[in-house]
Formats: sequence, C-alpha cells, structure tokens
Amino acid sequence: MQNKGLVKFFAILFALVSIYSLSFTFVANKVKEDAKNFAGGNPVKEIKYLDSIGKEKVFLDFFTYNEVKDKQINKGLDLEGGINVILQISVKDVLKQLSNNSKNPIFNKALEDAKLNQRGNQSYLDAFFEAFDAIKGTTKLASPDIFANRNLQGQIDFNMSDDQVKKVLAKKLDESVESAFGVLRSRIDKFGVTQPNIVKLGQTGRILIELPGAKDVDRIKKLVSSKAELEFWETYKAEEMMGFLQQANEALKATVKTDEKVEAAKPADTLSKLLTDDKEKDSAATKKGNNPLFDKFISQGGGPVLVVASPKDTATINSYLKRPEIRNLLPADKRYAKFVWSKPDVKVDEKTKKETETVDLYALKGNRDNIAPMSGGVIVDARDTFDQMGKPAVSMQMNGAGARVWEELTGRAFTQKSFIAIALDNVVYSAPGVTSGPISGGRSEISGNFEVSETKDLANVLRAGKLPATAEIIQSEVVGPSLGEVAIHAGLISSIVGFFFVCLWMVFYYGKAGWYANAALILNLLFLFGVMASFGFVLTLPGIAGIVLTLGTAVDANIIIYERAKEELREGKSLGEAVVASYGWKGAMRSIIDANVTHVLTGTILYVFGTGLVQGFALTLLIGIVTSLFTSIFIARIFIDRDIAHNRHLTFSTNITKNWFTGFHFDFIGIKKWTYMFSSAVVVVSLISIFFVNGLDQGVDFVGGRTFQVKFEKPVESTQVSEELSRAFGTTVEAKVFGTDDQLKITTKYKIQEEGVEVDKEVNDKLFTALQKYFNAGMDYDKFTNLYDGKTYGVLQSSKVGAAISADIKTNSFWAVLGAMFVVCLYLVISFRKWQYSLGALAAVAHDVIFVLGIYSLLYKYMPFHMEMDQHFIAAILTVIGYSMNDTVIVFDRIREFLAGNRKGHFKDVVNASINTTLSRTLNTSLTMILVLLIMFIFGGDSIRGFIFAMLIGIVVGTYSSLFIATPVLVDTMGKGDIEDIEKRHGN
Repeated sequence: MQNKGLVKFFAILFALVSIYSLSFTFVANKVKEDAKNFAGGNPVKEIKYLDSIGKEKVFLDFFTYNEVKDKQINKGLDLEGGINVILQISVKDVLKQLSNNSKNPIFNKALEDAKLNQRGNQSYLDAFFEAFDAIKGTTKLASPDIFANRNLQGQIDFNMSDDQVKKVLAKKLDESVESAFGVLRSRIDKFGVTQPNIVKLGQTGRILIELPGAKDVDRIKKLVSSKAELEFWETYKAEEMMGFLQQANEALKATVKTDEKVEAAKPADTLSKLLTDDKEKDSAATKKGNNPLFDKFISQGGGPVLVVASPKDTATINSYLKRPEIRNLLPADKRYAKFVWSKPDVKVDEKTKKETETVDLYALKGNRDNIAPMSGGVIVDARDTFDQMGKPAVSMQMNGAGARVWEELTGRAFTQKSFIAIALDNVVYSAPGVTSGPISGGRSEISGNFEVSETKDLANVLRAGKLPATAEIIQSEVVGPSLGEVAIHAGLISSIVGFFFVCLWMVFYYGKAGWYANAALILNLLFLFGVMASFGFVLTLPGIAGIVLTLGTAVDANIIIYERAKEELREGKSLGEAVVASYGWKGAMRSIIDANVTHVLTGTILYVFGTGLVQGFALTLLIGIVTSLFTSIFIARIFIDRDIAHNRHLTFSTNITKNWFTGFHFDFIGIKKWTYMFSSAVVVVSLISIFFVNGLDQGVDFVGGRTFQVKFEKPVESTQVSEELSRAFGTTVEAKVFGTDDQLKITTKYKIQEEGVEVDKEVNDKLFTALQKYFNAGMDYDKFTNLYDGKTYGVLQSSKVGAAISADIKTNSFWAVLGAMFVVCLYLVISFRKWQYSLGALAAVAHDVIFVLGIYSLLYKYMPFHMEMDQHFIAAILTVIGYSMNDTVIVFDRIREFLAGNRKGHFKDVVNASINTTLSRTLNTSLTMILVLLIMFIFGGDSIRGFIFAMLIGIVVGTYSSLFIATPVLVDTMGKGDIEDIEKRHGN
C-alpha cells in the first residue's frame, strides 16, 4: 500500500479529533449528573442549576457549560424523553389576511376546495392555485376585491397576470413562515428547557420544535400553537342582552327537539326566574327540557358576564347563537355583537368538595369589519406579576399610539360604567370595569384565575408577539424519561452484544486477519461517534440500530477482501501478491465500491424522504458507510502489510474454516424452474393477502391518528380495554399488548381531522376518564398525561399524526421505494454496461419487497409484536433494497470478471461457477448481518422490534433472491447473439 505514513497520520489525527469531540459529551453528562444530584429529583431545580452555571468554565479551564453542551452528542427524544411537535402555519389564514378578508365567492370557494382536494405532498398554496384556476372564469387573483387591495399596495395591481400574483403570494407566504419561525424561537428560548431545537422544514410552511426533557404536555402544546392575538373590546352589560337571550330561547323551541319525558310547563318570563333562585329550584327542574338555550346555562351572570355554562355545552350554545334566524333577533344597535367565552374556571363546593368547571359568556361590541378597537400590536413589554389580591397576573406596557387609544377606551368605560374585555385568541381572560377615570400612560394588567406558570407563558408570548397565522399541530411525539432510559439500556445491550459476536465470528472464521478487522471495527466506531459529535448530529434509537448495523457492514469490505485473498493464495501466489491482487480494482475494490454505492444511494433517498427518527437512522447509516470503508480498506491493511514485511504467516482462515465453501459445484441455473415456481407462488399468495384478504396494518403515519403507550399497574385484558375505549370515544379504538401484559398500545382516529390544542386535551381527558379505574386513587389527570422523572405508570409515550401530514408521509414513502429501486438499477446499468444486469437486480428487489410485505400481511394479526406499515417499516424496506443489491452485486461482479477473463465453459457453466466461487462472500456477509439483526431483535426493545424483523426477513430473502432470482433472470434475458459470442470466446 502506497503512502502508509500518510494513512497512519490521518488515522491518528481523526482518532484524536474524535476523542476530543467526544470529551465534550462526557463532561456535559458529568455536569448533568451533578445537577440531578443537587436537585434531588426536582426538574425545575435541575434546570435552574444548569442555567446558573451556564457561563462557568467546566472543561479545560476554557469552555463554559453552555459551550460544552452545544458540542456534545445530542440525544433524540426517544432516548432523552421530551416533546416533539410539527406545526403547520395555516396558509389559508395567511391568504385571507393578504386578501383583507375578501368576501369574493370564487376566492372563498377556492380556499375550501383547496383543503378538500389537497393531495399528498402537495402544498396548500399549490392546491389553492389549482382550485382557483379551475373555477375562476374571468375573475383574476389581481381583482381589487381579492389581492389588489391596500394590504398589498405597491406589490400587486389589477393589471398583473395570475402567474405574476402567484409569485408575490409565494414570497409573502415565505415571509409569514419566517415571521412565525422568529416568534416561536423567541417563545421557546424563554421557556426554560435545555437544548431546544426549532427548524423550518424546507418550503413546506412547517416548523419542527423539539424540547428534550420537557414534561408538561398540555402547557407546551398551548405555548407553541397559541396565535397570541391579543385584543381589547368594549362589552355589553348582562341586562342589555337579556331580552335577546329570552327571544332566542323562545325561537329555538320551534326547531330544537325537547325531551318529551319532561313535564310541560309555561315558558319562563325571564332568565333570572329560570335560573339560580333557590326558592324556584323545583320549578326550574320541571321546566328543564323545554328551554333549548336556557337549559344549557348553569346560572345567570352579572356585569359583563351574560351567563355561566359548562365547557361541554359551549359548542351547542355557539351553534344556536350563530344561526341566521337567531342573529336576526338582535336589535339594530347590537347586530354586530360578538359572543365569546372566558378562560375555564374551576370552583369547589365547600360542602361536597366537588369540583365544577365553568366558563362565562360575554357579548363584545363588534363592528362590520370584526376588528377590535385595539390589538396586541401596541404592547411593547409584558411581565408576569401579582395583582392587589396577591394573585398571579400579567402587566403590560403599550406604545404611544396604544396609550392614547387605551385612554379613550377607559374614559368611555368610566363614563358609561361599562367594561373592557381583554381577549387572547378569542378567549376572554378578564373584563375589568374602570372606577377611577381614564387610564393614561398605557399601562394595564390582565388578572384572572391564573397559575404562576400561565402568567409566565402569557407574558412570554406577548413579548414574542403574535403568530402571523394559526399554527396547527399536525404531528406530535411525547416520550417519557423512563422510556428514554429503557431505550438507552436496550440500545447499549444490543450494541455490546452485537459487537462481541461480530468480533467473535471474525476471529473464528479468519483467525489473525479477523483480529485486524476487529481493530478496524473499533476505530470505525470511534470515528463514527466522533463525526456525530463534531457536527452536532442527534443520536436516536433507530440511530443506534444504524450503528449496530454498521458493525455488520463494517466487516463486509474485510470479508470481500479476505475471501479474494484466499482465492489468490489457492492459486499459488505469495502472501504479498495475494494481498496486492485482493486490494486491487480487479480484485475486491470494484465489488466493494459497487456494493457501497448502492447503500449510499438508498440511504440518501431514505434521508431525503424520511423525517425525524428515520432520518437519524439514515444519517447514522451513511456516516457508518464512509467510516467503515476507510477503516476496512486502510487500517486493516496496515496490520497485514506489517505481517508481510516481517514474513509472518497469514492465511485469512483457521484450521476449522479453511476449506469451508470451497469446491462447490451446485447447478443454481439448473434448478431455476423450481425457484421460479416457488417465488411465483410466494408472490401470488402475498399479493392476494395484501389486496384481497388481510391487507396491511397501516400505522398512524399512513392514515393519521393518535397512539398512546400506556403502562398499567397490573395486567389488563386488551380486548376489554378496546371495547371500553370505543364506547367512550364513540368510534373504534384499538388496544394491543405492547411488550408485556400490563402495557398497551392504544390507537384512535377520533377527531384526527380537527386541529387545535383543545381537541388534543379532549382526547387525553376521554382516555384518562375511561382508564382511571385501572389505577389507584392517587392517579390524576396530570400524573396520567404529563411526564416526570421516575414515571412508571400512565402514558409513557404518545404521538399524533394529522391527516394532512399522513398523506404526505404515504406519498413520500411510495416514491422513496420506487426511487430507490430506479436509482440503484440505473447505477447498475451504468456500471455493468448491460441492461440485463439491472433487470435481474430489479426482479430480485421487487421479489424481496413483495415477500416482506406478504409476510407482514399474513402474520401481523398473530405475532406478539407490532408489524405496522409506518416510516420505520419503509426505512427497513429501503435498507433491504440496499443489502439485497449488495449480495447481487458480488455475484454479478464475479460473472463480469469471468466473462472478461479466460474461464472455460458454456455461458451457464460460467454463471454457475461465478455463484459457487462467491458463495463464501455472499453467505458470510449475509450471516454477519443476520447475526447482528437477531441480536437487535432480541435486545433492541419493543419499539423497534417490528422494524428489525422486516430487515431480518429482507436480508434472508435478499440472499436467496440474489442466488436464485437475479442471476437466472440475467441468464434468461441475455440475447442469443450475446450468448453465442460469450460461448465462442469461452469454449473448451
């Protein structure tokens, strides 16, 4: 090997850089451990401790903790625990704002059609353009009542074509997403979690937020999705709206069906007679069921509060008040009244100690344009504080323009003895009156029924500013810290055991040369972790699986080289000559490069089309390919060359294995009819099962939905839990055993089409209520839902995939598999110069994919682990494609070598000889992979068992197809003229 000194220099340099990069991880972990010991299990105290030492030097008397933390290997949520959400900025909202809330019917129909007809992987903006073009007629996007308005003055005028307007709108949308990104980053940075991560996902209008170690699920979801639209409205007094409510109640009686079992009674004269009067409780009870609107109220209000109701009834009341015939009952001076609810308040009955959650109904003084007299844009500062009663509140400071409007509003409220509602995202937080005259200076305060954490979050979002549009949570992942610890333990065990067995096999099979391969393997792992630390890559559980797989792939190159060296030695060459030949391009290098290029292509496609954890797996795999090639080719060679220089004995085998797989003369091509029949039968059965019998167990990644991993205090019956949850949700809920009998994976599609934090909380509420009986009395909603250190029962992990993103994932997965097959086959055409090689490989890969899909279709109902079609499964399929190509390329390279050489015999004889002489390579590379995958399947944990099973089946089938499908197809498709030419050159 030339330039051995240079290789040694770079190897030592890379090793030192890797050790240096990894040292930051060790130091950061030591500091975190100190923080945990100091906090004694208190997560808030732990974060404060880490914040307090953020600028202190903790490493080499030079690097601060914050700098060390930024340079460590970051653990993904599946290892660290925490919360991950993907937000979709509502393009519909942005377009409405840009159009100045246009009432144009074609524009608004296009907005609705876009949502209905949006295809997988199609942006909402493109769907809107498509919908508008389909129905526009003579209407232009640049119409004065659409986008040629004052909001876009100077950017769009009515003379512009639709194509010109589309470019402007695309640019404005990018600006909105950038604005939302800035607002969210400001909110998250002030939230108080270590190592938050927030990134834009390409040009999709989506933003990924990862909060490792975060635990309060509902609070965080509210923080990131709250638009923070702060508005100040004048309100009507309760007595001003009583007449309207009475008329509405009477009008509804004619259209709303009442309970016939309740005794009929005379209509109540007033709301006050119907409600709250203790002396008339019996009378009111009699009247229940005859007053569609009043029956939904708990009590009447007072001041700015019209009535008090239960949160569960607000949707019904809203639907009543929005009816056109009901709104027509409003007096002319109140026709723009806007009905909104307060923040929920929990009251406790002193006698029964029973908790009751209520909300207050307000009537705001709206206007034709539905614009508040003053918005939160005037707020220049906000701080969490305490009011005069010592309760948590938020104080705000307004700019000059806001101060003037505030003085006018408060002056009018003082004169009229009225109230001013302070609403955030259409929820009234307080509605104070003014008792001391107009308020000047622009300072105000929001008080109400707050927790301290709520005032901190509210002040945070007010300082950060409002989002330019609604941010919908379309995908979320919640992982408890205890699951992270289990995942780390499983990952470490599988890595150590896998490493041990691979090393043991290499020494057993190759003797001293096996030790050299193991030394290269150890260095490969050091380089791999060093690269991840240097570039700040995130380590995930699938990433650990990728590392363990790298253990198998790292020895593949050594196996190919060693097997070639043994062949050269058998032909009578010296050790030096055999090593030079095996490391040459015509020896093992061409096969190694071809095989690893196919891995790189499939890994790249997996990284491009995958998201989250799947990308972590792909990235680790790609890094591992590069580092393993360097160590396998160059590091092991250094040891081998040293033996040659010192005339040491080296045979690349042991006494036991030296004759394994030698002297094979099996007629692989001769039995192709039987293998064709077997494979055809398997393919037919698989396709029948997939399309007509069992189908596939599509996970929420593909169809949308929510999943919860729930740990119970004792074993439960999954069928019973499924039935109970189905009744509670009013739709089918699936519950399956996950690992042990006291743990279930629960899946529901309940309201998955609806967005909003309120829907997420409703689902959590229903789940807790239905399962509460399975836990002891100490289990409440917060303990069941939220995360905390040492959590052993309740929801340990949850995820949500919205309908929109699931369609994208499904589309991406489809194109990823087809794209991988196409790109790899294209590479083989270029490399081998004949399309027959590519067709043989394609047939083998298609066979392998269908085989794995068929196994999953046939067995998913019976296996004790989950076999869902999700992103992880697609990652497994793409990995199988890469490794199937690996075995096929090894055989094809030998066929190409023999056809270019002097091998004697008929075409089929040459092909058979190619397969037989590479059998040791093929089986050895496959056996090491199967060994590693078996170890991961046993020790890797429940969450990736289905993923590993797919790869395990794929590698086995891929080895079979490379021998019995790919090569026979190559033989059968080779042209008659080509065969005659080959046999003429290779005749006896």
